[in-house]
Amino acid sequence: MFIRKLRIERGWPQETLAELSGLSVRTIQRIERGKPASLESLGALAAAFDTDIATLSKEMEMYKTAEMTETEREAIEYVRDIKGFYSHLAIYVIAVIAMAVANLFVGTHYPWFLWPTLGWGLGVLSHGFSVFEVLSLFGVDWEKRQVEKRLQRNRT
Repeated sequence: MFIRKLRIERGWPQETLAELSGLSVRTIQRIERGKPASLESLGALAAAFDTDIATLSKEMEMYKTAEMTETEREAIEYVRDIKGFYSHLAIYVIAVIAMAVANLFVGTHYPWFLWPTLGWGLGVLSHGFSVFEVLSLFGVDWEKRQVEKRLQRNRT
């Protein structure tokens, strides 16, 4: 998580950090998710961030033990939700184009691709409503009430 914070502070995407450090994007992702980094990876990251390994290791350890504020945790979760929605939307657009092309080349005059487009489109739309809280039936308040209800049941 600390590596992600440093990377975002500098405005670098994961690909840029990978290029600067000589590590793969997959390794960067793994380390950002909190997996342990090898000494070689730490050295490469320290060089990319223009610091030494000891300082970087110490900061990473302190960041692990320090608790994130609720606001930071919510912001990270919100960004992940948005990323998930845009990934879903991109896959939807690519699949609809592929189905439309397939429908065109199959030679049928019936536009069968519209049915999955409509169904899946409703799913993408509801995903977007949920993420951007346009129409939130199960919003944050609902989640908090459900968690509190479950915790009270477990206490008794």
